Amino acid sequence: MNKLPVFYHPIVELALRLFIGVTFVFASYHKMVEPAHFAKIIYGYYLFPDFSINLLAIGLPYIEFFCGLALIMGVYPRSAALLINMMLAGFIVAISINLIRGHEFDCGCFSFGEPGYTSSARQLLLRNIGYLMMGVYVLFYQHRRILCVRQSGSFLKDLSIS
Repeated sequence: MNKLPVFYHPIVELALRLFIGVTFVFASYHKMVEPAHFAKIIYGYYLFPDFSINLLAIGLPYIEFFCGLALIMGVYPRSAALLINMMLAGFIVAISINLIRGHEFDCGCFSFGEPGYTSSARQLLLRNIGYLMMGVYVLFYQHRRILCVRQSGSFLKDLSIS
């Protein structure tokens, strides 16, 4: 009987997949409901050309929502994790640039500057790095996934050249 170490146990992968999925579904809700307010937040980053802000404000929340839902339901979890990791890398870059610039900004992650909701850029950066590490784990997980409607192939095996 070949037992996997606890770190590689399917329950760990499932827990991380559900945590990231629920987080992204939850984070997308207020952005989908109020895209104009989210557009103002994107504009506040001072990173994107004006013509792209509305497109980002409308499209990004739906990508977050469907990728999060795919992780929760187990529909192509590796593909969803890849897209989420790409978004997280973009968020990390955007937050880092504004941290270096010394800009104070509302990240727009879970709320739109609600009273009592404070989070420094450093905290945001560390949180997103943590999410990225969890996402990388889900992306490169090599064993059988549990509670998946549709398994996706092995990322490392797909990259190997025979």
